[in-house]
Amino acid sequence: MSVLPPPEEKARYVERMFARIASGYDRVNRVMTFGLDQGWRRHVVELVAPPIGGRSLDVGTGTGDFLPELASWTRHGLAVGVDFTLPMMQAGQPKLADLGPHAAFVGGDALHLPFPDQSFDAITTGFVMRNVVDIRQAFAEMYRVARPGGIMACLEVARPRNPMVRMGHRLYFEGVVPWIGQILGGDRRAYTYLPQSARAFPGPEQLAELMREVGWQFVSYRLHSLGAVAIHVGARV
Repeated sequence: MSVLPPPEEKARYVERMFARIASGYDRVNRVMTFGLDQGWRRHVVELVAPPIGGRSLDVGTGTGDFLPELASWTRHGLAVGVDFTLPMMQAGQPKLADLGPHAAFVGGDALHLPFPDQSFDAITTGFVMRNVVDIRQAFAEMYRVARPGGIMACLEVARPRNPMVRMGHRLYFEGVVPWIGQILGGDRRAYTYLPQSARAFPGPEQLAELMREVGWQFVSYRLHSLGAVAIHVGARV
């Protein structure tokens, strides 16, 4: 049974859903990805290579998993995580405890980022695009706030190309993950929405084309973990 909301209700639905699962979000993520999500994020940050003293932005930051990684590159710069679900950012506050003034959360919408044009040297986003109402607009906003020479990297789910791997991935993602969410996070419905939203998500080449349409250049992507996730990279020149 589908739990996907109609488009006009999606933003509010997503905000309420992530507010409900905020306290157990990190725990469930580590288990359902077998801890691979942390390595994917480190690779994304390596690809955008935030400059020392620069400014980096994580869009749809949630509990801020990207922020310590970004801050370790910028050192005396600033790593900002923007999200529209307050309980997620509250759950992530301990991650910023040792970063002092070099990392911060900001409330805001990925479709209307609360920053001036050309504000950031590096931009990341992870497992967010399938939750926004307008993917193209989200990419356009990231392009707007990127400085010339800035790099953006997007980490998202993908569907494995090998038929056997794809079948196993779907059985796990749609059959097992909701139970993991129920046992560890207490919310099976939310972890039913997540795989269902992935099924309706554009493929890697379609995502790359959306990036190109709004101005990102030198767009490329690579599949990881047997094709279960894709990392797209683009530059503003």
